[in-house]
Amino acid sequence: MKKKMLGITIFLVLIIIIILIILPPSLGKLPKGHALSEKTFLEADGVRLGLILLSDKTDNPVLLVCGGGPGIPQYLMESLYPSVLPEYFTVCYFDYRGTGLSFDSGVDPDNMTTDKYIKDIVLVTNYLRERFVQDKIYIMGHSFGTYMALNTVKQYPEYYTAYLAMSQICDQYRSELMAFDYMRGRYKEQGNSALVAQFDKYKITESEDDYRKYTNSGLRDKAMHELGVGTTSDMDNVITGLFFPSLRIKAYTPLERINIWRGKAASGKFAVNSESWLFNAFEAVSSIEIPIYFFAGENDMTCCTTLQKEYYESVIAPEKEFFLYEGCAHSPIYEDGEKTREILDGLGIFAP
Repeated sequence: MKKKMLGITIFLVLIIIIILIILPPSLGKLPKGHALSEKTFLEADGVRLGLILLSDKTDNPVLLVCGGGPGIPQYLMESLYPSVLPEYFTVCYFDYRGTGLSFDSGVDPDNMTTDKYIKDIVLVTNYLRERFVQDKIYIMGHSFGTYMALNTVKQYPEYYTAYLAMSQICDQYRSELMAFDYMRGRYKEQGNSALVAQFDKYKITESEDDYRKYTNSGLRDKAMHELGVGTTSDMDNVITGLFFPSLRIKAYTPLERINIWRGKAASGKFAVNSESWLFNAFEAVSSIEIPIYFFAGENDMTCCTTLQKEYYESVIAPEKEFFLYEGCAHSPIYEDGEKTREILDGLGIFAP
């Protein structure tokens, strides 16, 4: 009996140690190193919106970041791939309602619409304008966040100085077709007949059902990251590149880390997610009233760079620039800090 109890005790201790390694305890405090490093929350018609503020200088101009996903907090990218953005801006990373720090298991997926998200963005914008006494702020979108940011500046240009578009969503249907052909072609060149056969199972140009199945499949994610055209050029897959690392980020409490992925799972059913896949920037936003700056990874196939360049050439704006990051994929500002610093210094418009 004693040996059995000892064995059970050792087993339980090992389980606890494994849990503590995978999900280390923390109070969720942000790491030091910035002049401003703060986690805060805003009330928005009955829900809490989580914000993380970072800045190296308290008088920096403000940048509101609309992250990707929906569901993956943009601060997660900042933690894993520290950017130079806090050198130039007071950066606000905020989590959309129902996700990340704003996770709420009680939200109705059908009510998580584009209009609802835009209202939240405007609420956060006005909070930042008032708190930092700035009449206008900068706004940045990344992937799904470009859908949100572009539609927001289209409706409320008076609140924003300029729009930074990283991996702009332009016409995701066309983008997926282009990426599909590209990745299938790469595997064919490599002689990987097994993966070519997996692609050939999906008749995405002939069947809407096949298109939906493919875009939600593990094959799409596997191929993009294996070929270096996914989240970053060096990320092998989302599990080892984002999921496991996120569980060890002590800027989040253990529950907040778990809620990141609860929110990500829930967001797949949000109305705004479906709406973003149907968005066509060429038709919906042919012009904006503020400057727009594109930050595009040369190898990005999540939002194909070819389409980003095409939209850049077509959109009408008072000022626009297109910055191509050689060797980068879907997250260029985070992948190449020196290139980002060179661009921001060259523009010379970000001084407060």
